[in-house]
Amino acid sequence: MTKPLKSRGLTRRQLLSRSVAAGASLVVGAGFVASGNAAWALETTAIKPESMATLIQMARDIYPHDQVADQFYAVAVKGYDSAENAEKVEAGIAELNAAAVAAGHADYLSIGWEEDRVAVLKAIESGAFFQTVRAGLVTGLYNQKDLWPIFGYEGESFTLGGYIERGFDDINWL
Repeated sequence: MTKPLKSRGLTRRQLLSRSVAAGASLVVGAGFVASGNAAWALETTAIKPESMATLIQMARDIYPHDQVADQFYAVAVKGYDSAENAEKVEAGIAELNAAAVAAGHADYLSIGWEEDRVAVLKAIESGAFFQTVRAGLVTGLYNQKDLWPIFGYEGESFTLGGYIERGFDDINWL
């Protein structure tokens, strides 16, 4: 009789199926981050997938918009996945996770309540890592043209005659 082979860990397929079954919002695998509903995925090259998932959650907690999908936050932080940023990002994520551990959690991603994650972010908000990510999100998130209709922004007006010609004085409530 042959002995059963030892399990080599989870396959990518098993990881995805278990994560979806558990209702996870993000799935982290070897070199990629995907949404729990598999509607989008993001491949990482320089930073760990867990770090990218943490950045996405951090971005959502810094600028929370319930109507904005995680994929837009992923696009906003994708620029941090580069060789020149990798060391700083990994150090910043380590700092964030250390703050989460100090608050009694396993790491930042394991914190279930937004209020608790925001408290951890407040603990590191004066640091360079937090300030860099927060500042980068201003343009990384809000310059995505696909998001503009969600926020009610019609886009630039210069090519269409400028704001004076397009509703500058259309105030009917004064």
